[in-house]
Amino acid sequence: MNLTPEQHDSLAGRIRAAEARTSGEIYCVVARASDSYLYPAACMLAVGILVVSLPVAWWLDRSWLPVSHLLFGAAEIAAFLTGLLALWFAPGLRIRLVPHRLRYRRAHDNALKQFLAHNIHLTEQRTGVLIFVSLSERYAEVVADAGINARVSQDEWNGIVAVLTASAGSGRLVDGLAEAIDAAGTLLAAHFPGGTGNPNELEDHVVEI
Repeated sequence: MNLTPEQHDSLAGRIRAAEARTSGEIYCVVARASDSYLYPAACMLAVGILVVSLPVAWWLDRSWLPVSHLLFGAAEIAAFLTGLLALWFAPGLRIRLVPHRLRYRRAHDNALKQFLAHNIHLTEQRTGVLIFVSLSERYAEVVADAGINARVSQDEWNGIVAVLTASAGSGRLVDGLAEAIDAAGTLLAAHFPGGTGNPNELEDHVVEI
């Protein structure tokens, strides 16, 4: 899904309001997917075809059906190429063939990549926080800089992630982001209260990639 201009403005306002109470910085990134998954899906397709072909070959042998090795191999190659074409023209099928562990690893790697790409690690007091969502993987994560990790436990961030994931999973992504921004602002304000000389070091909007 794409956020509307009104939703972008609403979330930007939430970020500004949250940051007004803290010296911390909040940045949001929403990714449609964290990988194309073509190669891992093709690998899983090949493995699946090989696994299925074993009992088929056994059944053909037991049934005394005259199928040559060459013909059987050609059928396997044809099945693989057909499946590969389906994966190429229907990207939504790819992620269904990829194990959840790999999906989450790619999404986590993308979260770290976005944290560095948007210079969230370069705030003066190392108090930047990334709220990251990858829609295809149904994955969310809060990545906090070193200055925050020294005071805020991961369990506190996990609670925010759980609410965000549940909201996004039920089709309420914008509401989930708004709640996550508010909760992150409250948590940051408790450990890093705002005051005079509190510059805005990161842009106050949601980035869609």
